[in-house]
Amino acid sequence: MNPFAWIDTSLAELKISDLLRELPAGLEAAGPLTTGPLSAGCVNFASNDYLGMAGDARLGSAAVAACQQQGVGRAASPLICGRSTLHEQLEARLAEFLNAEAALLFTSGYAANVGVVPALVDRGDCVYGDSLNHASLIDGCRLSRAERHVYSHCDMSELETLLAAGGGFRRRLIVSDTLFSMDGDLAPLIELVRLARKYDAMLLIDEAHALGVFGNRVGKGGGGGLWEHIADEIPDAESAPVVRMGTLSKALGSAGGLVCGSKSLVKWLANRSRSFVFSTAHPSANSAAALAALDIIEANPHCGALLLQKASDLRERLTAQGWDVTPSASQIIPIRIGSAKQALALAGRLREAGYWVPAIRPPSVPEGQSLLRLSLTTAHTEAMVDGLMEELGKA
Repeated sequence: MNPFAWIDTSLAELKISDLLRELPAGLEAAGPLTTGPLSAGCVNFASNDYLGMAGDARLGSAAVAACQQQGVGRAASPLICGRSTLHEQLEARLAEFLNAEAALLFTSGYAANVGVVPALVDRGDCVYGDSLNHASLIDGCRLSRAERHVYSHCDMSELETLLAAGGGFRRRLIVSDTLFSMDGDLAPLIELVRLARKYDAMLLIDEAHALGVFGNRVGKGGGGGLWEHIADEIPDAESAPVVRMGTLSKALGSAGGLVCGSKSLVKWLANRSRSFVFSTAHPSANSAAALAALDIIEANPHCGALLLQKASDLRERLTAQGWDVTPSASQIIPIRIGSAKQALALAGRLREAGYWVPAIRPPSVPEGQSLLRLSLTTAHTEAMVDGLMEELGKA
């Protein structure tokens, strides 16, 4: 007997249910136009490269210089000998940029979340998560061995009921995205902070899709994420029991994850976050590119606000054309379709017309809630958006 025969059966079942995914043809360059053997010339509305940084020559030059000076790989975990001077510089720069005492780098945003949650809570503790949290937060909660509770999406009344009913735990942790990656809507951060304080809980917020786009820092412009966007509305925000996570791989155009908070928090995570302790440090080139991205963001502090206005205009046009879109305020615009088959069909039609808009299906979204995820970036021109609207109009 073949002990792997079940795999072919399971793949066939996925195909029948329109949930089978195929690896796309390799793309050869970042940017709003795809390059590759099967998709050359498509306008790319699938990317999280929100500020158009991934293909920026300034980031490339910084990465090349870092490779020449420090090599390609780091060859060990940060606690052994993998942490370079560029890692150290980037952590200090991120702490300053995010108005935090300290920051810690991870190999990816996923690694950050699956490492941080279990470092904060364990058996005898309790963790509360939004039902639409990113998979990395969900997996981190599962790995933590803490008692888990899931509240309905952004339902603060339900969360408070759970917090009020739960007692006797050593520690409690609330985890939430700030900008939800599929729905494109924003977490009620002010209320999350209020509940965390009221029930003596920690709050971990995932700023992966908000970092670089949201933020309104006095004297420095934007970019610090949704936390800084609303910090002025939170009483004594600096003392809030908040752990902030983000990525370098989206608006910052590089790769890697980060967590910021107090110096003691960062020291604890460096000692107890297994995905940090037991992973080889990411290449110095990633840190160099991220440092260059921060330079660009700080020199152009209004890019995020301009992107959000562009997204608001597009959302209005889609609604006027009859599409079901979430009335949110971010650069992520989901077009709700329903069935996976219909979502795939519309995505295929757009691809043939030269527009790459991915069909998002379960398990990325709940059953029966498949959608097309439009991801708008500063690199998308008015002509690109007009062309997409024309093709959607035909559909």
